[in-house]
Amino acid sequence: MKNIIIFGAPGSGKGTYSDEIAKRYNMGHISTGDVLRAEIKNGTELGLVAKGYIDNGQLIPDALMIDILASKYDSLPQGQGVIFDGFPRTIAQAEALKKMLADRGHDMGMMIELIVPEDVLMFRLLRRAGLEGRADDNEETIRKRFEVYHSQTEPLSRWFEAEGIRHTFDWGILLTKEGMIEAIFEAIERENGLKTDK
Repeated sequence: MKNIIIFGAPGSGKGTYSDEIAKRYNMGHISTGDVLRAEIKNGTELGLVAKGYIDNGQLIPDALMIDILASKYDSLPQGQGVIFDGFPRTIAQAEALKKMLADRGHDMGMMIELIVPEDVLMFRLLRRAGLEGRADDNEETIRKRFEVYHSQTEPLSRWFEAEGIRHTFDWGILLTKEGMIEAIFEAIERENGLKTDK
């Protein structure tokens, strides 16, 4: 099974779709946020170094993040494929991930880009903020997150396209979350030579 990178703007449903894909194909699921929290909670050597950066209000260096992801990746069963959720976010991170996998004789597999209209993203994020009581997630802060995504992360989409592994799924065309996931399943099965029911 090929590795999969889930890519999209804040609120596009990366975690939700990752969970659906992982369950259907029995894949490993690496969510950078979850992995980082687990390393810190368990007091691992990498987790303690990462905590030092976080406690000082600094970003975790890409090299350290790759080491943390590599440790998690190596702990998962081989051959089932892994979903990377929330990483990479920059071209430098993508290049580092590509090298980490190549060192193990593996590749990135395929990138799935979730394209959702910004007004839908805003609605989803504001609703989530209300449900979770996150007062800091207001319209102004969400728009700033969109700006960071467009300036720093979105250019990575073209990098994946140049690598020949980019697959786009547009909510506006597929109309619903269910339509998106079925289209994604079909693409994964085509890429992996799996027999489909259709």
